[in-house]
Amino acid sequence: MYRFESPFWLAALLLLPCMLYMLRKRRHSGIGAPTLRMADTLPRSVIVRTRWIVPGLKMAAIALVVMAMARPQWGSRETVRLTEGVNIVLAMDLSESMSALDFRIDGNPVNRLEAVKRVVKDFISKRDGDRIGLVVFGSEAYTQLPLTNDYSALLSVIDRLEIGAAGKSTAIGDAIGISLKRLRDIESKSNMVILLTDGRSNTGELDPSSATSIAAENRVKVYTVGVGSKGPVPFVMNDPLWGQRVVYQEVDIDEGALKEIAERTGGIYFNASDSDGLKRIYDTIDRMERTEVRVKSYDNFNDLYPWFVLPAIGLLFLSYILSSTRYLEVP
Repeated sequence: MYRFESPFWLAALLLLPCMLYMLRKRRHSGIGAPTLRMADTLPRSVIVRTRWIVPGLKMAAIALVVMAMARPQWGSRETVRLTEGVNIVLAMDLSESMSALDFRIDGNPVNRLEAVKRVVKDFISKRDGDRIGLVVFGSEAYTQLPLTNDYSALLSVIDRLEIGAAGKSTAIGDAIGISLKRLRDIESKSNMVILLTDGRSNTGELDPSSATSIAAENRVKVYTVGVGSKGPVPFVMNDPLWGQRVVYQEVDIDEGALKEIAERTGGIYFNASDSDGLKRIYDTIDRMERTEVRVKSYDNFNDLYPWFVLPAIGLLFLSYILSSTRYLEVP
């Protein structure tokens, strides 16, 4: 990284064109000698043609001195973020029930996953200094992105999530288990899982109760979010005879299990039946799980002004020598 510690001195370089103009004007001023006008037709020597060298050397020396006064530096600036940042794993349900159209954005009906995406992205944009990972689950659970500070990459991955990508069913226990594995990757004094689902655990190798016990033993808070309204909800179905049509189906959210998971781990259970409610939930979690981020900057710059001063001295010395030879000018 190259910089000037005192860049305001560079404004003095604007005076150089004025100095050149005054010097040129002085050269062409004076009283004309009619008897010498015929000398203009004579061929000029090399010394006459290069008489600009001496003032040019002086101007270059002045420019170098001005740049030296601006203190040019070369080095690096390193910002170290000292924080006890929260490790957060977002566990998102991608089962088929997330395609229910009981949410609205800007007055338009959207499925649950699209509503969740918008709120989760807003939540991530408000965090600073935390490491956030992403686990998705359906019939299976797997890591979509490990803990990272690269929020732009995380947002890009969330944008590409699709319903059914992890299977049709809901493996809540496996989702918690995979999330706990990710939290073990990077140590932190505060670890949390935000588990978002709209169904009931009906598959998986690890049952939710055992996964909750492991989370409690490791002091990992699990905030559970039940998504969706109660009662029959609309789904878009592709009928081979009638084409695309809307049908209403019942989606069973196991609120009892979600409340138990949250209570046993020190988290909180939330229920979101619309987009505004979902946003309020994430705003609440954002306020509760906050840590101070202290930033220390380390500058490692070396001054380069000697590389400008020494050439300036050399140019002035050379102009002095030349002005004492045939480049001598008599006022």
